[in-house]
Amino acid sequence: MKQNLKAITHMYDTVAREWAVQFAAEHQHKAKDREVLLRFSEDLQGRQPVWDLGCGPGATTAYLKKLGVEASGLDLSAKILEQARNAHPGILFQQGDMLKLGFSDATIAGIVAFYAIVHFREQQVETAFQEIFRVLEAKGVFLCSFHIGEGSIHLDEFLGKKVDIEVIFFPVAFIHRCLKDIGFRQIEIIEREPYPGVEYQSRRAYVFATKPSR
Repeated sequence: MKQNLKAITHMYDTVAREWAVQFAAEHQHKAKDREVLLRFSEDLQGRQPVWDLGCGPGATTAYLKKLGVEASGLDLSAKILEQARNAHPGILFQQGDMLKLGFSDATIAGIVAFYAIVHFREQQVETAFQEIFRVLEAKGVFLCSFHIGEGSIHLDEFLGKKVDIEVIFFPVAFIHRCLKDIGFRQIEIIEREPYPGVEYQSRRAYVFATKPSR
């Protein structure tokens, strides 16, 4: 079963303002976030364009910009994109669906998806990874993060607002197998414990993967 994209969009439209305030400086408190984003910027070697999928209010997109990456952001939620544009007026933010990316084949140098798959079922994750593989150019770099585990939790309230959404956990083996089967290579998964008092207390994973040359 797929999770309804309208439900995902509605949730982030509902909490857009609160989300933007709560997570505006998210990376300041997460050393591993900063470390992997720096590595991503270095791996790109100045290539562009770069897209931050599921960008939310733009914290990751803006952090990449500070690292010298000409990144743009894409998200389902129009309301959360309003927050991103207000906070970061010099960055391009665009509404779109990572399950059906509006980019031509082999045209993107790098893609970041920080927790952008947390509301997807396994079939949707596979579709998203296939789309990312399609649009990445040869030697394109993909950086993804997710919650490690099994199953899901249901949220009916978040940041003081009523919502109706599932947050889904994934085994590391599934993500690795999915990327490998699609065609990604140089797959590296970095795991960490949660930061106490900073975030939900689940184990986290960052994934680096590369689209090989023909």
